[in-house]
Amino acid sequence: MRRTVSVILAIVFIGGALLVAKYLIDNKNKPKPKTEKIVKTVFSEKVTNRTIPLIISTNGNLIAKNKIELYSEVQGVLERTSKEFKSGMAFKKDETLVKINSEEFYANLQAQKSNLFNAITAIMPDIKLDYPKEYDKWQLYLQNFDINKTISNLPELTSEKEKFFISGRGINTAFFNVNNLEVKWHKYNLKAPFDGILTDALVNPGTLIRQGQKLGEFIDPTVFELSAPVKSEFQDILQVGKSVRLSNSDKTKTYTGKVVRINGKVDATTQSIQAFIQVEGADLKEGQYLNVNIQAKSEDNAYEIERNLLVDNSKIYIIKNDVLVLVEINIVFENKDTLIVKGLQNGTTILAKPVPGAYAGMSIKLFNTKH
Repeated sequence: MRRTVSVILAIVFIGGALLVAKYLIDNKNKPKPKTEKIVKTVFSEKVTNRTIPLIISTNGNLIAKNKIELYSEVQGVLERTSKEFKSGMAFKKDETLVKINSEEFYANLQAQKSNLFNAITAIMPDIKLDYPKEYDKWQLYLQNFDINKTISNLPELTSEKEKFFISGRGINTAFFNVNNLEVKWHKYNLKAPFDGILTDALVNPGTLIRQGQKLGEFIDPTVFELSAPVKSEFQDILQVGKSVRLSNSDKTKTYTGKVVRINGKVDATTQSIQAFIQVEGADLKEGQYLNVNIQAKSEDNAYEIERNLLVDNSKIYIIKNDVLVLVEINIVFENKDTLIVKGLQNGTTILAKPVPGAYAGMSIKLFNTKH
């Protein structure tokens, strides 16, 4: 029995060995599977050289060209006017912006005018006696003297004797005291120097205003200036009166401005100079950010490429016979996102978009050609 089992196991073992050997022989003669080479599909475009205007791009924030900070030169309680003194309130030229109570000051002004009138009246008999030829002009001055109106200049003095007489009686001193008070009285009412809008209001009616206190800020919302930094290498291109194009941050609106001033100093840190650009627009606001494009000059026989196509700062890939070739180019101008280059022949096929892992000699397949 034991012998029979041993014979059977031997037969099974031999049979299994024969099957394994046959499998190995059969697979030895099979060809190895070929690894398929992956060829990337790329976007391309053909070079067409042309004359390209070089545009200096910069930016800045708008500042109202006509802008005043309102300060009080007198003291008193702020009164209400026909328009509220609030941010965003518009005023026409010569409308009252601020009115400070001036009753006490005005009473003093009237008293000084009365003193001047009385002083002139007191010397009239002496003028008639000692300077009879000058009497009529002083008499006429008194007749036209109106205490409720701005005083007129004193009559012209025709001789040194008359000059000494008038000065000795304190007439000149009294006149200039009144004149000074009248100038100060007008400062109790601040009027708009131009059509504009309040952008800042720091006081309310009923507030006690002190001399030198800031009251607010008033601007003309139609004319603005923008201070834009420009690389010093382009300072010879900038000219006062040169037109520039401006756009908002979304590039949905464009404006035309002009260079009105150029700073004569180069910023030592940034090596740039400030160009001041004037621009007008009903929808512009102070503090608004704008992009600025200034046309510098034009470059002939040049081509514009995306900045991200640049390799090793001075090379790009061209395509020859479906293979990438690295070539040297000459960069003549740099924009924010693009480069103006020379050295490419018309009809040369270049990459239109960068290819991850690209290298010289890499086989590719063209997806399409952008003209």
